[in-house]
This record gives sequence, C-alpha cells and structure tokens, in this order.
Amino acid sequence: MDAETEGMLDVGDGHSVYWRVSGNPNGKPALYVHGGPGSGCGTHPPGQFDPALYRVVSFDQRNCGRSTPHASEPVIDLSTNTTDHLIADMEQLREHLGIDKWLLFGVSWGSVLSLTYALRHPERVSEMIVTAVATGRHCEIDWLIRGFRSLAPEAYERFVAGVPDPGDDISAAYHRLLMDPDPAVHNKAAADWCAWEDAIATVPPGRDVEHEPWEPRFQLAFARLVTHYFSNRCWLADDQLARRGHVLKDIPGVIVHGQLDLGALTGKPWVLHHAWPGSDLVIVEQGTHGTGTTEAVIAATNRFANARHGSL
Repeated sequence: MDAETEGMLDVGDGHSVYWRVSGNPNGKPALYVHGGPGSGCGTHPPGQFDPALYRVVSFDQRNCGRSTPHASEPVIDLSTNTTDHLIADMEQLREHLGIDKWLLFGVSWGSVLSLTYALRHPERVSEMIVTAVATGRHCEIDWLIRGFRSLAPEAYERFVAGVPDPGDDISAAYHRLLMDPDPAVHNKAAADWCAWEDAIATVPPGRDVEHEPWEPRFQLAFARLVTHYFSNRCWLADDQLARRGHVLKDIPGVIVHGQLDLGALTGKPWVLHHAWPGSDLVIVEQGTHGTGTTEAVIAATNRFANARHGSL
C-alpha cells in the first residue's frame, strides 16, 4: 500500500513550495515539519512513521530544499519569508491535499512552527509530537548565540571575529554580511556561521558529531535563513505559549527531548510541558539535540497511529 507522490505548490509572492506524500494513501495523515530554519525535509520519507499506517506529508519551507526561489541565489529577497507566511503555506498545503486534520511532527525549529500552527489552527491538529524541542522564546535564540560562549570559548572568539562590528545582535550582523551581493563576503560569512553551528553541536567536549561537509549552496541558504529568523526573533511574541498554551488543551501530544541537549538549559521542554495541558514529557537519557531519541519518537508515532482521523 506504499505510495509516493510529489509536486510544487504555488503559494504566492513568487514562491513555489516542494511537497511529498509517502506511505499509505488511506493512512493517518501526518505532517513532518523540518528544522533549521532552512534545513529542508530531505530526499527520503521520514523514517519515524510506520508507512503501512501513516500518510506522511513532508515539505520544504520557503527558499530551501527544492522550493523556489532558493535562498542561495546571489541576490535574494527574503521579505516574504516569515513565520506567518510558513503557517499560511502549511494551511494551503493541507487544503491542496484534501486533509481535514493531521498529526504534526516538528523537529527543533519545526517544533516552533508546529506549535505556532496549532495555536492558530487547533481544529486542524489531531495530535502533535515535538522533538529536539524549541518554543520560540527569545532567550532560546540568545542562548544559542551567546550562551554557548563559555562552553566553546575558542570557537566563539572565531565566530565573533567573523563580523567587524557585531553590536548587540550577532545574528543581525551576520545576516547583513550574508545578504551582501559579493560572493567573497557572503560565502565567508556562511562558512563562519556554520563553523559555529558545528562547534555548538559538539558540546560537551569529547562528543563527536559526524556529518558530510557543508555543501556550499545549502550552507549559504541555511545561514541566510537562520539569521533572517533569529534576527527577527522569528516574528513571535516572547510569551506566546504562556499566554495561549490553553489553546492546546484538546490536542494530545508528546514532547521528546534529549537529556544532554544543552538547549534544555533554558528550560524549554519543561516550559512547554507546563504550558500544554495534557502533554506527555519524555526525557531520553544520553539523548542530545536530535540524536539518541529515535526509539522514543517512534514509540510516540506508534501510539497515535490508530487514533481516529478524517479527511475532507
């Protein structure tokens, strides 16, 4: 019963968003919401879902992956890429595919986007699973940039040295360099930003994180999109969960977070758990940011696999 389809959806503003559907055409609808911002949904269907039970939708958010225009173009306008635009794209995709309700599965930045979507469209969310959790609070963004400096001081010195005048907002300073039309300027800024991403991924010391070298096109698009969102604090109110968490009360959910994910030092999995009535919090021993948590995530998708779902 496994079937895969894909396409491009014109979402307006000159953007076309890539989407893919895999699994059982009659299965439970689920939307995989990738991280980054700007990581893309990858070239293979998400492996966290049983393809016999789920109809899994993936998409590349604006300006990344196979969506067009791509953020790596020498000159690119990102003004029509905001959180509001991405939420609207998700709704347009849901309607395009004829889905009434879907389970949301959000990873890292994708958890911020999933939570924001659920706060605005709770009637369209059957369940929600978030992992490598982020909630969009401003302190979380500040921690990723400045909080790690005491944990990776040499890397932080190199990171700050990459911008001539960082000021109070290093992400904004980097974004200005990344948007410079001169390839020598924006490519160096992309390499410096992604070197910092690598440095914080290997904290605590001695933890090895292996990945393929950054592909230049991906590296530039990723750095531009991350700094675009970070410097604008994701266009989200700092207290959105505290003020509106009650909206999630009828949405069953699981929060999966690694015990060694140092982003948790801002308290985000516990903040989310307390703000989201009825959510289950699973802390995975030895789990980090996106690694070591697969078993707990699959347990969550299996738990919801046979819950009732509907389609238009």
